[in-house]
Amino acid sequence: GAAPTTGAISETPTAKPAPTNTAVLVGDPNAKLLINGAGATFPVPIYTKWFATYVTVDPTVRFNYQPIGSGAGIQQIQNQTVDFGGTDAPMSDAQLQGAKGGELYHIPTVAGAVAVIYNLPGVRSGLKLDGETLANIFLGKITSWDDPAIKGQNAEMADNLKGDIAIVHRSDGSGTTNIFTDYLSTVSSDWKRSVGKGTSVKWPAGLGARGNAGVAGLVQQTPGGVGYVELAYAKQNKLTYALVKNGAGEFIEPTLDATTLAAEGVTSVPDDLRLSIVNSNKPGSYPIAGFTYLLVYKNQKDAEKGVGLAKFLWWAIHDGESLAKTLDYAPLPPGMVKRTEDKIKALDCSGSPCYK
Repeated sequence: GAAPTTGAISETPTAKPAPTNTAVLVGDPNAKLLINGAGATFPVPIYTKWFATYVTVDPTVRFNYQPIGSGAGIQQIQNQTVDFGGTDAPMSDAQLQGAKGGELYHIPTVAGAVAVIYNLPGVRSGLKLDGETLANIFLGKITSWDDPAIKGQNAEMADNLKGDIAIVHRSDGSGTTNIFTDYLSTVSSDWKRSVGKGTSVKWPAGLGARGNAGVAGLVQQTPGGVGYVELAYAKQNKLTYALVKNGAGEFIEPTLDATTLAAEGVTSVPDDLRLSIVNSNKPGSYPIAGFTYLLVYKNQKDAEKGVGLAKFLWWAIHDGESLAKTLDYAPLPPGMVKRTEDKIKALDCSGSPCYK
C-alpha cells in the first residue's frame, strides 16, 4: 500500500510523508557513459524499466535519474545540471527562454492518466463525477458527500453518500497536478479564473501531501477523503477511484485503453510538441490524461553524451513503447512517434547529427 504520512495534520496544512522517491541508478558502475536526468515522478515506473532494459542493449551506458518532480526537473535542465529533464507539464515560453543551453526540445515518451481516488465507507467502486462537480469539490464549494450535485449523478448509491469531504492535494511541484488542474481549468470557468493550471497552484481548500504516496496515504487514512494520483500508482496500490465525465458526455473509468483513446484523440499537434489532451471528446477516452516528456537541448555540449542520449531516445520511442502497457502507460500514437523522430534527428552534436 501507500507509504504512511507523518506529522500532526491538525497543526499544519501540509502533511509530509516519509520520503518514497529515491534515485534510479541503473547500469554497470564502470560504464564509460553516465547519463544524468531529473524530474517527473509520474513516469518513474516506465523509465526505470526502460533504463534497465536499455543497458542490456548498450552496456556502455549507465543512467542516474532523480525523481524530484516536474518543476525541479525543469529547473535542473534550465541550469544544465543534468543531461535531460523530465516533466509532465510542457514548459512555458518564459521557462524555455530561461534555458541556459539554448533551444530545448520536448520529447514525448508515453501518455498517462490521473485517477481521482476517494475513501468512502460503503462505496468500493463506481462513484461518478462530472468536471463541474469535481472542480466545485476542490474549490471547497461542495463540502459534503450528500450534496445534491454528487447524489444526482450516483442515485444507485445515494444512501452511502454521507459525511464531510476531506480534500487532499499535492504540496510539491508536480506534473500530476498540472494535468489535473489543466482538466479542471478546461471544464470549469470558476476554476480557470480563480486557480488556473500549473505544477503548483494556490489551492483554495484541503490538505497538502508530498508525492503520489503522500496523497494516497492521507486519503486512505481519512474517511471522506478525496485526492488525485497517477493511474499506474493507483492500480499498483489497489486504490479506489472514480469514473469521470469526458468531453463526449460519458462517465469513464481510468484505464489504459481509455488513456490510449485520449492520446489518439489529438487532431492538431504543434511543431514543438507541447500539447494538452485533457477532456477529449473521443468516445471512450478518459478525460484527465497527458503526455510526459523528456527535455533535451537541441545543441548537445558533450557530443559523446549527446550521441548516447539520442540513441536511447530513439530506442525508447520504438522498442521501449512495447513495455508501456505492462505498467499502465499508453504508448505514443504512430503520428506522435513520427513527429518525435524528427526532433531526435535534429539533435546536434558538435555540428553533426547526434543520431545517425
